[in-house]
Amino acid sequence: MAQEEKKEPWLNYLALTTVVLAVCATLATFKGGGYSTRSILVQNQASDQWAFYQAKSIKQSLAEMDRGLLEREAHRAGKADPMLAAGLKGNADRIAKYEQEKAKIKEKAEQLEKERDAAQRHGRPFGVAVIFLQVAILLSSIAALLKKKYVWVTGVSVGLIGLVEFANGFLLFM
Repeated sequence: MAQEEKKEPWLNYLALTTVVLAVCATLATFKGGGYSTRSILVQNQASDQWAFYQAKSIKQSLAEMDRGLLEREAHRAGKADPMLAAGLKGNADRIAKYEQEKAKIKEKAEQLEKERDAAQRHGRPFGVAVIFLQVAILLSSIAALLKKKYVWVTGVSVGLIGLVEFANGFLLFM
């Protein structure tokens, strides 16, 4: 009768830790990808707002040029012209409207940039976590093949760094 090889008890822990590391690596990949996508989408929205702001600035500049022309025309006329006065009033209202619109657009663009920055702050630790967790899984696999406990302990140590980064992705404590 062939004698069965005795299974070392630490190999059960190796299997369990490898599964935990793999699950955390999968979740970190998922969360990191989500934050990366969010960052890109919000950056595009912020860029759109800044383009809209620039368009309003151009319109305001054109209105200011019109105002200058109307003021010169009024100065040349030398007398009060109701048509020019009405044109200047309408022009001033348009310039003020553009200024208000630009302020709102700027505020929205800056808010979107803050959202982008927050998504990037969360995404980075998840990316780092994936690296450490994958290395830990690799070391655990090698430890299982070679049946070397010290390789597994090294893998668990690397995995703990990955788990800390994983938690940091949610809580931002580092």
